[in-house]
Amino acid sequence: MHGEYKVPGGKLVVVDLDDHDGVLRNVRVAGDFFLEPDEAISAIDRALEGAPADTDAAGLAARIETALPEGTVMYGLTAEGIAVAVRRALAQATDWTDYDWQLIHEAPQSPALHMALDEVLTAEVAAGRRPPTLRVWEWGGPAVVIGSFQSLANEVDADNAARHGLTVVRRISGGGAMFVEPGNTITYSLSVPASLVSGLSFADSYAYLDDWVLDALGDMGIKAWYQPLNDIATEAGKIAGAAQKRVVAPDGGAGAVLHHVTMSYDIDADKMLEVLRIGREKMSDKGTRSAQKRVDPLRRQTGLPREAVIDRMIESFRTRYGLTDGSVTAEELARAEELVAVKFGSPEWTARVP
Repeated sequence: MHGEYKVPGGKLVVVDLDDHDGVLRNVRVAGDFFLEPDEAISAIDRALEGAPADTDAAGLAARIETALPEGTVMYGLTAEGIAVAVRRALAQATDWTDYDWQLIHEAPQSPALHMALDEVLTAEVAAGRRPPTLRVWEWGGPAVVIGSFQSLANEVDADNAARHGLTVVRRISGGGAMFVEPGNTITYSLSVPASLVSGLSFADSYAYLDDWVLDALGDMGIKAWYQPLNDIATEAGKIAGAAQKRVVAPDGGAGAVLHHVTMSYDIDADKMLEVLRIGREKMSDKGTRSAQKRVDPLRRQTGLPREAVIDRMIESFRTRYGLTDGSVTAEELARAEELVAVKFGSPEWTARVP
């Protein structure tokens, strides 16, 4: 069995092993990390050899930590990262490069249609009828997008949203509210087979699926990192938030994962505060007293036009994993439009948590 895992902000860890009657055998850890002293790599292999195959990542990491020689230095490597690579090997997880990725980047669409397309395209990936897909959104109008479980009344000032011409929609994933203006927002979705994140905890899957965009931002001169559970941050502040939804395959198969990210290219903070009801608990949780300071837009940090930022992100993904231009099919669009009519465009869905 073979498993790979790129440690967030670090290096690639590769694990090869056998599962003999529920016990790890012939364990070999490798990668492009740095490790001192030399004998530490053998100590890691020995620590994993003979471990029960159902040991969770925390248990495997503890075995590694206990076995390391005194004074061991890891750079680009962690015991937790090795443990995750082991779990991915046992889960027979797939890798980004195992797939032919498709790009969808089409004309602006309504907020409700974007919600529906996320559901339809991810269901198609789950059913095996669509390859893993990177969809870059273009917004047809300003919006507030609330999480699946948020209270509409608690999150949105309906009068101010209407006054500013914002459409309020609810997405299928959890997480917090998004304030969207077409020229100020960059949003993308990844619809991926569940096997891509096999062996990862829910939290680790966020970091794993965000890793490529951190490199893309780095190419633009932005040092960014994943901030648990679902933010992308820089020293200047938060620049993006992510959300996920697991989708079950119709035949009971592995299914798929929807991972979507909204990035602030620019922001009208005063308008956002008029529309969103941002409570004191949230501000305290983020460690800042001012909502304006919570988000630091990409426009200021890159000095690039929005379109250039998007193009660079796409090319970074293409360089890493390959990417073929595609489109939403007529059948997918028809299903999405039907979902707008019966679900995402309906007051009942938007106010399902009043």
